[in-house]
Amino acid sequence: MAKRIAILGSTGSIGTSALEVLRQLGPDFELVGLAANTQWAALAAQVKEFRPRRAVLSSTELFPRLVQSIGADAVELATGPTALDDLAGSDEVDVVLNAIVGASGLPPALAALRAGKTLALANKECMVMAGELLCRVAEESGARIVPVDSEHSAIFQAMRAGEPAEVRCVWLTASGGPFRTLPAEALATVTPQQALQHPTWAMGPKITVDSATMMNKALEVVEAKWLFDLDASQIRVLIHPQSLVHSLVEFYDGSTIAQLGVPDMRVPIQYAFTHPERRPSAVPAADLAAVGRLDFEEPDPCRFPALALGHRAAEAGGTLGAVLNAANEAAVRAFLDGHLRFTQITQLVAEVMDCHVPRHNLTMETIYEADHWARQEAQAWIARS
Repeated sequence: MAKRIAILGSTGSIGTSALEVLRQLGPDFELVGLAANTQWAALAAQVKEFRPRRAVLSSTELFPRLVQSIGADAVELATGPTALDDLAGSDEVDVVLNAIVGASGLPPALAALRAGKTLALANKECMVMAGELLCRVAEESGARIVPVDSEHSAIFQAMRAGEPAEVRCVWLTASGGPFRTLPAEALATVTPQQALQHPTWAMGPKITVDSATMMNKALEVVEAKWLFDLDASQIRVLIHPQSLVHSLVEFYDGSTIAQLGVPDMRVPIQYAFTHPERRPSAVPAADLAAVGRLDFEEPDPCRFPALALGHRAAEAGGTLGAVLNAANEAAVRAFLDGHLRFTQITQLVAEVMDCHVPRHNLTMETIYEADHWARQEAQAWIARS
């Protein structure tokens, strides 16, 4: 029987890469659901090509255009506040790829887990905000979370070489972003245009800025804590400019298992779909002889102060992850809009975190309260700056 897949965020970078994967995988995998936020024309084109059973457009304002474009009878179309959750929890779905950006990806992630689905999670904000809650729900329902982030997919794969109790630590690798060698005094004058020039990956603007500050790695530290049930002290970061080693797992016997490959998101996406099997892929293997060398270095904590914030949120747990995420989203938006300097992004996040007393035993209500509070504090900070 074909594995039935729904893609939430199908018109974004991860979503379109996932569709490329499905074109290659063949009849053992059936695309049954697509969902987008506002890109109705792109969603309509996807529906016409793949003919899923269901499609969701979150924008109620633009929904009539989708209906007019493809016809209401061609596929089951939906919009409204519960449409994403209904698709994620549908009996017609086995695997939900959550590629929605930001906090709006959390409700459908929970809906998928409550329904016992395999959640292929490409939305790191969900795990940062609500890792404690997501893991609890998954345990109760028997659902499975398979990471799609290249670094966490690498850890997920490397951990198959041993038992969880045998892991000494994990190493998240980072390219170092575009400013790894920029003189520290020049960071304050970095422009949004400069920050959006990533040396390795083609990504959306928010995550590209996160890579430049290494806040993406801070978020990944929190994500790794929950995904792999690790202490914050077991999660370490290495700068690796070639971006071929995606992460490493160090075991107590002295062995270190790494996952290597060309930087192409189709690899972790496909593994999330086919796990525990592997299937042929259109992605070429890394040519290590052509690369010639692999470099690693410790990140400079003065240049990248965001890393310490990630470890702090991982250690504290509770609502501090939601505060970290929300304050950062507000700060990055302000930087891209020209209201903050590059170096003020991490400064803002740190000061908002300083003002927060974490709450534990998370619920959706406490998570959203922390998120809302952090955004208000961030906006007040921006207004004062």
